[in-house]
Amino acid sequence: MVSEVAMPSRYAHLSIDAERTMSMIEASCAWGSTPDGGMNRLSCNDDDRKVRDWFVDEAKKCGCEIKVDQMGNIFAIRPGQNNNLPPIGLGSHLDTQPTGGRYDGILGVISALEVLKTIHANNVTTYAPLAVVNWTNEEGARFPPAMLCSGVWGGEFSVDYGHSRTDPGGKSLGQELERIGYKGDVPCSYDANPLLAHFEVHIEQGPILDVAKEAIAVVTGVQSMCWYHIDVAGREAHTGTTPMDRRSDALLGAAKIIIETNRFVTEGELAARGARATIAVINSLPQSINTIAGKVKMGLDIRAPADADTAKVEELCRNSFQKIAEEAGLTVAVDRFWTSPALHFDPTMVNCVRESAKSLGCAMELVSGAGHDSVYASRKVPTAMIFVRCRDGISHNPAEYSSPEDCAAGAQTLLGAYLRYDDYVRKSHEGGS
Repeated sequence: MVSEVAMPSRYAHLSIDAERTMSMIEASCAWGSTPDGGMNRLSCNDDDRKVRDWFVDEAKKCGCEIKVDQMGNIFAIRPGQNNNLPPIGLGSHLDTQPTGGRYDGILGVISALEVLKTIHANNVTTYAPLAVVNWTNEEGARFPPAMLCSGVWGGEFSVDYGHSRTDPGGKSLGQELERIGYKGDVPCSYDANPLLAHFEVHIEQGPILDVAKEAIAVVTGVQSMCWYHIDVAGREAHTGTTPMDRRSDALLGAAKIIIETNRFVTEGELAARGARATIAVINSLPQSINTIAGKVKMGLDIRAPADADTAKVEELCRNSFQKIAEEAGLTVAVDRFWTSPALHFDPTMVNCVRESAKSLGCAMELVSGAGHDSVYASRKVPTAMIFVRCRDGISHNPAEYSSPEDCAAGAQTLLGAYLRYDDYVRKSHEGGS
């Protein structure tokens, strides 16, 4: 059942400050910026420490108490009328890809800060406390997997597992959190440090809004996602002396696997239903121009709106890979090491976003093709997301861009959605309108 979530009349005058929003984006991107206009702020590096310090200082200006949990997640909490309730969280992340942009994750944290500043400047005391959340290591670019620390909070991973993740240089996340001063003592779990709900603003990271010329969209859920390691083994041999019909070429087998993987999601019903499959990582050994590759390691990403479709793509891939291996004298091992089932966000939360978006003349609704911290937050609390248009759908790239007008629309939609849900909580607890 979807609850009615009208905007309380006492809040009708509230509006975010678009100039302040953009100023905060600029300020937050002072650490980790690259000459090409992008960002390189990997989780727990020195630039991440500096932007965390800035975030904490900005939140304290609005009377927030700061909590830092064992995984470095920061909760900036502003009291409400009923402080026996957990806070309503507005969250995203400040870490980036090594060749990332200025909006992925960052816009969500800044939009949340803007809502906080708007409420504080207008002397509003919300019913439930408000928490602006910076989740650690969402990208997973330095410490795989992605969404790691919201995953610990949401019960997907243990604290020990999270702390033990290492970067390519062998440094662990736990060590680096301690080094930068953000390994907190608050237990990292919903049970010990709960939220009441979770809203997230994020750039779309795809072209749908840009093609439709829409500023923002209501996100109704997140599609199914699975990641796999693929190991192809053949036989190393001399390229000049081994006849073509006597080879067990692992790299050639890998090429056939890539082509088949692409075919499954570009033809037929799976393509029509929006399934996607990508091999974007490939490593062959030995790295010698005159030696036939004996081993290839690849990474496979399968996604679809429905779990059944990701399972079907996986089945087709496994069967096809085995056939390719048998024909070429190879062995193939496929290991699914990460699964994120399709999810549907809480109907009341989605309706809060929907009604807020309607007030700006926006009515588009989308399912997210990418994972976000809201995936794991939604396992514990009512959750919803807002997408903001990004130019040409480009993300994880220095060219990533959202206009000031669209950023403002996202923040304004978040403000309206948050105030609607806070009033819904008030009515639920007070038993009236």
